[in-house]
Amino acid sequence: MTSSFNEKVAIITGGGTGVGAAAALALRERGWQIAICGRRPGPLAEVAERIDGGAEAIIADVSDPHDVDRLFQSAVDTFGRVDLLFNNAGIGAPPIPIEELSVEQWQSVVDINLTGSWLCARAAFRQMKSQKPPGGRIINNGSVSAQTPRPFSAPYTATKHAMTGLTKALSLEGRDFGITVGQIDIGNAATPLTAQMSVGVMQANGETAAEATMNVDDVGEAVAVMAELPADTNILQMTIMANGMPLVGRG
Repeated sequence: MTSSFNEKVAIITGGGTGVGAAAALALRERGWQIAICGRRPGPLAEVAERIDGGAEAIIADVSDPHDVDRLFQSAVDTFGRVDLLFNNAGIGAPPIPIEELSVEQWQSVVDINLTGSWLCARAAFRQMKSQKPPGGRIINNGSVSAQTPRPFSAPYTATKHAMTGLTKALSLEGRDFGITVGQIDIGNAATPLTAQMSVGVMQANGETAAEATMNVDDVGEAVAVMAELPADTNILQMTIMANGMPLVGRG
């Protein structure tokens, strides 16, 4: 299958669940061709089936350079080009004091969240510079932890703060090549991974409290809005959050 110029192509990492799946569905509704990747075949297959013929599901670990190269080659072989990379894959470490975290726990978060995003962005730049017509867009999932931490979240918070620096650096580097780079910071989208929010999570004062959540489909719509902006327009950093969550004034 090769896409026509009017059928834009997106690669979405972490596309089997949550925000990645919501973004895939929102973009497909707008006519995009979708390549979703993740490490678990079952969820990827379920999302691809919901997308109804406009998706390729690719098993890949974004922390592995060879997997990333294979991901992009597979998408290009199937669809002909890449117009969007949504760098969405991410993991966290257990919410425990820093002295109890192992080096391996720290490294696994850095490998997926930061190095994985850089590897995918590198592959996207390579493809977007060489394709005809050239150019494209990268959207990085920063999370509101790119702005404000939760207790006991050093690995995740560090990688998400680093994502903001990566976004700005890539935005500058992509200007002369028609590559637009922005970031979406997401707060409390309701997914299986955030189900605990509605039950109760630790606050900065040490108390446990339930937090408001929002429909993850609205996050997918926000990603689609960023993706479909004209090539000369960028949302450098968008915050989308559950209105009742304690982000503003957290701590």
